[in-house]
Amino acid sequence: MEGTKIIEQGIGELKNDALRFGLQGVKSDIVGSHPLESSYQSASIREEQMKRKILANTYGSAFPLKMELDRKILSRFQRPPGAIPSSMLGLESITGALDNFGVEDYLNDPRDSETLRAPDMHHGMEVRLGISKGPVCPSFF
Repeated sequence: MEGTKIIEQGIGELKNDALRFGLQGVKSDIVGSHPLESSYQSASIREEQMKRKILANTYGSAFPLKMELDRKILSRFQRPPGAIPSSMLGLESITGALDNFGVEDYLNDPRDSETLRAPDMHHGMEVRLGISKGPVCPSFF
């Protein structure tokens, strides 16, 4: 039995798979997000809490709960991973993201880039079903 080697790999465990996810840099593991980005995220969380509190005071405590339930339902409604991405239009309309004008609106969409990898439909479904972990679609070469 000493001549045979068994490589243990549990189902659902994330291994550093360079063939599937590309080479990972050490810097991305060590360095966190930019301070301005973390400040923006905390400000948006505070703004969302303030909106929820105003809606609860105006319309009653059940209204923000109903909106949160709608948001959770619409965030789960997606297409399978593949050639046509999910637009999430219902979620964008509820959260107000349709009014925001982002970088992808005036520059090219990152999905139209030449360096974007084609999505692996099998791996994407494994991630959605909880069999495997990792990004649904590895982004760039």
